[in-house]
Amino acid sequence: MTQRSRPARLAPLRALAETAAASARSSQDRRPLAGNVHEFLANKLGSEIVGGIHPPGTLLPNETELRGRFGVSRTALREALRVLSAKGLIVSRTKVGTRVRAKADWNMLDPDVLAWHLQAAPSEDFVTNLFQLRQMVEPQAAALAAQACDGETLKRIDAAFADMVRYQDGSGDLIDADLRFHQAILEATGNHFIGALGGLIHAALIGSFQLGWKSAAFMQRDRLLQHRAVLDAIRDRRPEQAQAQMAALLRDSIDDVRRALRAKVAV
Repeated sequence: MTQRSRPARLAPLRALAETAAASARSSQDRRPLAGNVHEFLANKLGSEIVGGIHPPGTLLPNETELRGRFGVSRTALREALRVLSAKGLIVSRTKVGTRVRAKADWNMLDPDVLAWHLQAAPSEDFVTNLFQLRQMVEPQAAALAAQACDGETLKRIDAAFADMVRYQDGSGDLIDADLRFHQAILEATGNHFIGALGGLIHAALIGSFQLGWKSAAFMQRDRLLQHRAVLDAIRDRRPEQAQAQMAALLRDSIDDVRRALRAKVAV
């Protein structure tokens, strides 16, 4: 079978979230190197919007205030606002100002927007919604992978699972191994649009961990066996079984999150 080219991965969301969190922890709004000014501004303002400092429907401070706060040029500020506008977070109107758009208008699959949600301490609803989207996509992706998976992609799925086994006690980067497992399955479909959804899986995993889901730091034996069942079904070219096993895995995983959250509230 001809090997398919591997689609480019989205930017690592954990790194983006950590960068955003670092700048949020800073007591001052420090101006970065000139070449990164508009990226810094977009990251700062985007994280503030997602974090609720500038709620939907409200106006951002005017250009003079923002330039004074950050000590930046008009060009840099306007470029940052264009970035946020392209992500659906804001809309600018002449003689009115720049208004934060409704959450329904935000590009929730954009890597930066997902990262800003992670930085802002994701809610249970946020993680639940991510899992619901995964449940709509990944079972069918597993079925397609069982039909179309080539040898090299199967090796990546198998290698990721081997790392999950190795790190199941939390001794290594289990989240990264889990992400690679699911990402490789998406890529195995041969559909680059499906493969590009890997970012939401990373956000779901990191968000679960930040919400206090201890199972994100170590792998329960039942969940490990479910991952193995998905892998076996794909290797054996059984699409219906792969679909059913992935659906069960995601259903039980979100139940784990909910139980952990209820236990956390009860303490």
